[in-house]
Amino acid sequence: HKLGHVLQQLECHFTWKLQKEHIDPDELEERIAEQIRFLIDKPKVQNYNLLSYVKFLNDKKDEALENLQKAEEAVPLEYPGDVEKGSLVTWSNCAWVHYHMGNLTESQAHLEKVESICKQLGSESPYKLELPQIYCDKGWAAKESFEKALEKEPENPEFNSGYAITIYRLEDHFSKNPSGKESSLKPLRRAVELNPDDVFIVPLLAVNLLEAGRTEEGEKCIKEALQRHPDIPFVLEYAAKFYKKKGDVETSLQHLKKALSLTPNSAFLHHQIGLCYRDQYLVMKKESRYDKYLAFFILKSVEHKPNFFYANLDLAKRYEEKGQLQKAEETYQKLLTKSKLTPSEEQQLHFKYGRFQASHKPSPSEAIKHYLAVLKIEFDSFERDKCKCRLKKLVDNKIRKGEADAEDFAILGFIHQLNGEMEQAGEAYQKALNIDPTNEEYSSAILKLNLSL
Repeated sequence: HKLGHVLQQLECHFTWKLQKEHIDPDELEERIAEQIRFLIDKPKVQNYNLLSYVKFLNDKKDEALENLQKAEEAVPLEYPGDVEKGSLVTWSNCAWVHYHMGNLTESQAHLEKVESICKQLGSESPYKLELPQIYCDKGWAAKESFEKALEKEPENPEFNSGYAITIYRLEDHFSKNPSGKESSLKPLRRAVELNPDDVFIVPLLAVNLLEAGRTEEGEKCIKEALQRHPDIPFVLEYAAKFYKKKGDVETSLQHLKKALSLTPNSAFLHHQIGLCYRDQYLVMKKESRYDKYLAFFILKSVEHKPNFFYANLDLAKRYEEKGQLQKAEETYQKLLTKSKLTPSEEQQLHFKYGRFQASHKPSPSEAIKHYLAVLKIEFDSFERDKCKCRLKKLVDNKIRKGEADAEDFAILGFIHQLNGEMEQAGEAYQKALNIDPTNEEYSSAILKLNLSL
């Protein structure tokens, strides 16, 4: 449809490529709703727009429209002198949601509103306006946009906060060495200077300082945040994270339980409390009460959110520890059929299931299959390094016993290749080809290696 092509030119969540596979839409929906509920004085337009988009991803189109309606109502309060400018992202999102619902007249009407404002303000593009505020909204999907917003308004507290949070989150997800978070320390400090009372920034800075080895300074930060915002779940969660990382599980539990009293249906909090009890259980195995609490909170977490990946992974491990292998197998199988996993989640799942298979099955073939699956996901992680060692050990063992087949030698070749040991890789692939001479995958691997040598 021609309209769909025009909509691609708008600046809004639908064109900012915030992909479903990059986030957990259920958790994000819960989080944003929590922010709107607890942070009375925080900007609402941005949150209602993001919540609307996440509702759309979760296939709740009517609720997506309701939130866009709320965003429109909040614009005059947040942008009293600039209602039209402040409405552009909301109108653009409205045009997209109506388009997906088949309300083409409504979609066209919102598109025309955007076009009229762009024209009125002399924009070069009929559907876009170069506004720092739009870059700021977009920043939640791409840090480059925050950088553009800051170029235009370097002292803007909101843009500095958004940029610092985005850098921190990117490091949290993609950094190979999350403990050395030097690159987000500077933007976080800057953001706190400009937003000393910010609910989000101060707790992030506290955890970041702890991870950078500045424990005292971090603790001072987290205590200040708790003093200013004693009843905000986000602050309590980060205080819990701070104390857990510091090794003070008891204090961490206190903050988590208080957060849970404010949001009793949070699967995330039930899971975190379960993990604290697991830490205590591991320290004091004789105390069966920790074991009981651990089981209760992890099961509760899965009850509240059946698809919660990490809670299910912990539940499988729990069943395994208790010797309930059938239940552990069922829980792993449930996760293996889940389609929307991030590369990191996929690696963790295959690694843990491979380890489960290696511990409880006489044949190593299933463990080999899952360890190999981890290596084939091109994402550097602790699990990938671990699998490389475990897989090599299993394959070497089969070779030593004279039980190796062509695939085992090919796997050995692949491991050597990943380690940059091209000659050994070539030799291993050649052995695989000697056993299975018609296999094109092995001959093509040898050809590529010869070309690289």
